[in-house]
Amino acid sequence: MSKIMLEVKGLTTKYITRFKEDVYAVSDVSFKLEEGRSVGIAGESGCGKSTLALSLMGYYFAPLHYMSGDIIIDGRNISGMKPDDVRKNVLGTEIAYIPQAAMNALNPTRKVIKFIEDVVRAHNPKTTKKDIYDLARQRFEELNLPAEALDKYAVELSGGMKQRTVIAVSTILSPKVLIADEPSSALDVTSQKMVIKMINDLMDLGYIKSMIFITHELPLLYNVTDDIMVMYAAQIVEKGTADQMVFDPLHPYSKGLMGSILVPEDGTRDVKLTAIPGTPPNLKKPPDGCRFAERCKYVMPKCKVYNVEYSELENDRGSRCLLTEQELREMYAAESAADGAEVPKGDGVI
Repeated sequence: MSKIMLEVKGLTTKYITRFKEDVYAVSDVSFKLEEGRSVGIAGESGCGKSTLALSLMGYYFAPLHYMSGDIIIDGRNISGMKPDDVRKNVLGTEIAYIPQAAMNALNPTRKVIKFIEDVVRAHNPKTTKKDIYDLARQRFEELNLPAEALDKYAVELSGGMKQRTVIAVSTILSPKVLIADEPSSALDVTSQKMVIKMINDLMDLGYIKSMIFITHELPLLYNVTDDIMVMYAAQIVEKGTADQMVFDPLHPYSKGLMGSILVPEDGTRDVKLTAIPGTPPNLKKPPDGCRFAERCKYVMPKCKVYNVEYSELENDRGSRCLLTEQELREMYAAESAADGAEVPKGDGVI
C-alpha cells in the first residue's frame, strides 16, 4: 500500500446564514488519498463538492464553520490549528486549492510575478527577488508556459493562459495535495486539453503528490482521475476506481448519475438514458434515514428510518446503502432483463 497523503475522518462542516440557520453542507465525510493517485468528486450542483474542497483546506471563515472530524495531511492533523498557523504552515506547501473561475482570481493591476513573490515570501520572507524569478521562470518553462507571462498583467493574457497561470502560481511551492475545483470550466476544448495536460505534468514531474479533481463533466473525470467519489446531499455515497464507478456503479444514485451520460461503447447503443426524479433534500433540515430515499426506486420503509453508514466493500470500494451489494446487483439484473437491455460494463474510453 502506498503512503497516505490525505486522510479525512468524519468531517462535518456547516454554513450559518444571516438568519442564524444552519446548512450542513458536508456531513460525516471520510476517505483516504494515496501518494501518486488522483480522486475525482462528482455530484449534482449543491451537493457539497466545492464546500468539501474548502473544508479540506482547514482554513475556515464565515459563513463556513468547522464542526467535527479530522483532516490529516501526510501524518499531520490540521483540524485544530489556528487560522494564522494554517495560512503560514499548511496552505501552499501542504495543500493548495485552485478555485472555480480561477481565471478571475488575478488582480488586473499587478503583474504575475508579483503574485508569485507574495506566495513565496508568505512562507520564506528572506527569499530574494532573483531567486523567486528564477524559480518561477524554471517552473513556467517546465510546464510549457512562456516565461514572458511573468511580466504581464492579467488583462494581457487569454482565458486559457490565465487559468494555467493561476495553476502554476498555486503550485509554485510544490504542495503535497492539490485540490482542483472545476479547473477546466468556461474554457474551449483546446484550452481544456492544455489545462488537463498541465495538471498531469505537475503530477508526473513530482511537484504535487496527489490530487482531488472536481467537475460536472463525468467523461472528463473518467479520463483524468484514478478513483471517483460520488457526493449526494453533503455525503459521500460511493467510492471506487474510475472504471468501477462509470461502468459498474453500485449505489442507486451513482447508477442514475452514470446512466445520464452518453457512452460511445460497444453494446450501449440501445441503452436508454435515465433521469432521477425529484429534488435533493433541504440541508437546513436533513431527513432521517437515507437522504436519497425520496428519489430512490428501490426504497424500503427502513430506508427512511435508520441512519445509513458508509461501508467499505471488497476491491477498495465503498457505498452508503442499507441494501447489500448482492441485493443491489440482483435488482439491477432483474430490471435490465425486464427492459431487454444489456448492462454496460467494460474498460473502454468515454
